[in-house]
Amino acid sequence: MSKERNLSAETNEAGESISPQLPKEIKNYLIDIDGTITDDVPNEEPERMSSCKPFPDAVETLDKWYVEGHVLTFFTSRTEEHREVTEVWLKKHAIKYHGLLMGKPRGGNYHWIDNHIVRATRFEGKFTEMIVKQKNVEVFKG
Repeated sequence: MSKERNLSAETNEAGESISPQLPKEIKNYLIDIDGTITDDVPNEEPERMSSCKPFPDAVETLDKWYVEGHVLTFFTSRTEEHREVTEVWLKKHAIKYHGLLMGKPRGGNYHWIDNHIVRATRFEGKFTEMIVKQKNVEVFKG
């Protein structure tokens, strides 16, 4: 379901091309599936993947974000062998998205290092509107 977005071309101080940017009002959401939009189903129990139900608040919020034009990409620890059951599950529950990335490292304690701004939000049981909070974060030493 990949869909090209209105990316703007960017250049560095030397006039060389660098990674393009989304418009500031558009968010690029990377969203886990298991334990975030549905029950936490481990890869070792794939028979549960097709029968679990999405969290109602997740479906509502994801649909709103999609309609608002944000980019929704699911980033899951499910492996490539689970891609088809995952795509069927997303379609069955009318969950719209732009991309599906399989094989996220398992085990948590993620540290995302990127040359773009990354905002991380830990899912804690309710998929609702986002709010701004001040938190301490780890950064590279100056």
